[in-house]
Amino acid sequence: MRQSLILTLMLAAAQALPGAALSQGTGVSLGGVAETDRDAPVEVTSDQLELDQTAGTALFTGDVLVVQGEMRLAAPRILVEYARLPDGSLGEDVDRITATGGVTMVTPDEAAEAEEAVYSPVTEEVVMTGDVLLTQGPNTLNGTRLVIDLATGTGRMEGRVRTVITPGTAPESAGQ
Repeated sequence: MRQSLILTLMLAAAQALPGAALSQGTGVSLGGVAETDRDAPVEVTSDQLELDQTAGTALFTGDVLVVQGEMRLAAPRILVEYARLPDGSLGEDVDRITATGGVTMVTPDEAAEAEEAVYSPVTEEVVMTGDVLLTQGPNTLNGTRLVIDLATGTGRMEGRVRTVITPGTAPESAGQ
């Protein structure tokens, strides 16, 4: 369960790219989020891992690399925060995952970069901030903040949005 939530953070931005490259405004279509194999093993490599049972956190630091299938997430720091139960004890569900220090998410066909990415399982939302750049082939979309709703497969790029589309390279889903 915990590992699949880390993957969801990776998928949200990386799978968002096909529709993002088509965007002329701030709306982004994110139809491919559910296509990745979430049952594949997740491997996390880092220079250090700090577990704090009292705070309910797991902090991966130093060249953190998360791999699941063909998906890759790299960041200097990833903090996993676990939810508290009503009685105040620590639960097993993840409350929030925060990747910081320059985040790169990659699939074989797409890439996403930002200063920070935060995934909230309760709201099913990923928020990427700080010089956000989505790339698919020669097409790019960038802004200061990208909010991805995993439940609906939609997103919104905010802050002086710039879209560059190379003619003849639109994804196959363009006509659908």
